[in-house]
Amino acid sequence: MAGQRSKDPPAREGVADDDMWSSMPQDELDLILESHDLFLLSRKGGVRASLTMRDLSYLNLSGRDLSQADLTGTRLRHANMRDARLVATGLFGADLEGANLAGANMARADLRGACLRGADLSRANLAGADLREGLLYKSAKGGGLIPLGGESGASLERANMRRADLSDAKVSNALMRQTDLTDCNLRGANLTNADMQNSDLTGCNLEATNLTEADLSGAIFHGAVFRGSILDHANLTDADLIGAVLDSVDLSKVDLGSAKTVRALADLDKSLQEVVEDHGRWINSNGREGHRAELSGTDLSRARLAELNLSAADLSFCILTEGDLARAHLVMTDLSYADLRAADLSAATMLGAKMERANLAGADLSGARLGPVRIHTDRGGTWGANLKHAKCAGARFTGVDLASANLEGADLSTCNLRGTKLTGARLVDADLTHADLRDADLTGADLRGARGLVVD
Repeated sequence: MAGQRSKDPPAREGVADDDMWSSMPQDELDLILESHDLFLLSRKGGVRASLTMRDLSYLNLSGRDLSQADLTGTRLRHANMRDARLVATGLFGADLEGANLAGANMARADLRGACLRGADLSRANLAGADLREGLLYKSAKGGGLIPLGGESGASLERANMRRADLSDAKVSNALMRQTDLTDCNLRGANLTNADMQNSDLTGCNLEATNLTEADLSGAIFHGAVFRGSILDHANLTDADLIGAVLDSVDLSKVDLGSAKTVRALADLDKSLQEVVEDHGRWINSNGREGHRAELSGTDLSRARLAELNLSAADLSFCILTEGDLARAHLVMTDLSYADLRAADLSAATMLGAKMERANLAGADLSGARLGPVRIHTDRGGTWGANLKHAKCAGARFTGVDLASANLEGADLSTCNLRGTKLTGARLVDADLTHADLRDADLTGADLRGARGLVVD
């Protein structure tokens, strides 16, 4: 199938000898970087850093500004480059295997043919970066050229790219097997013919992404948004698309036959009404009769479930878009990864509900109860609602009880949170951009890393 590569790609080392790279001590590097700082400030004595074919492995470049520096072919294996600034830096053919680039700004960097295998790129900014094919060559004895590496495409194999920004990046033909791309922003990126076998793209933004002929076999796309992306002739063998949003995607040129997708309502052993009635008996008899509703991964879009008791049911990975769940009882119900866009959950009782990574964009939860539920055990305690990493942009939470709820990493941008009870809630790294928080109670809330917080 188009887009597939051989199972065993050639080793990175190629044919070059180690003596092609000259090492550099930390103190010498620091002097060069100080001069580069002056260059960036257009001050006297400033010289642009040129570190081509130098071996800087294991050295410390954390927090330094190497923007516009020339690092062509540089070895930076396991270097500490955490929070470094590498805007428009030339890293053609650079070896960054195992480097710590967490939080680094690599916008518009030239990373063609670079090796980033096993690197930590979590929260890194690679917007507009070029990770296409590229090979360094050296002159051979007797004339001609020989390559210095064994791979032409950029290698991101087994890299940690959680929450990295690769919007509009050029990543065609890149090797990205077993790469952690959780919550990565790949909007508008070109991933044509990229090898992404067995990679984790949970929660990824793939809007308008070009995945033509990409090898996505075995990849996980839970909660990923493909809206407007191109999947022509992509290999999706054994890919897990349950919970993914595929709106406005032309699937006529891709085979989903062996991919894992949601099941249709008609494929259930019982009718939805029978499942709900059986669940009611299970609830009322404390589990002695009936059966728990286990509807995980079922298409229930536009289902009419208003006022029903589905407490403790398994609705994870369900499609419930535009569903009517108004005044429903959903105490400790599992709605993780569920697609609840534009659903009506107004006045629903959702104490202790699990909605981790659920998509609630545009949903109406006004008047719903999402506070903690008291656990009746010897140890006691409470169980708070879990909306960790939930997508809630534009949702209505007017007057909702979210006390002690876990909203870590949740997208609450443009949400109506007016009068919401958020006492003791965990809002670490949550996005509150343009959210309406008038009269909201944030007493004791954990707001570390929260973005866009404005309280009138």
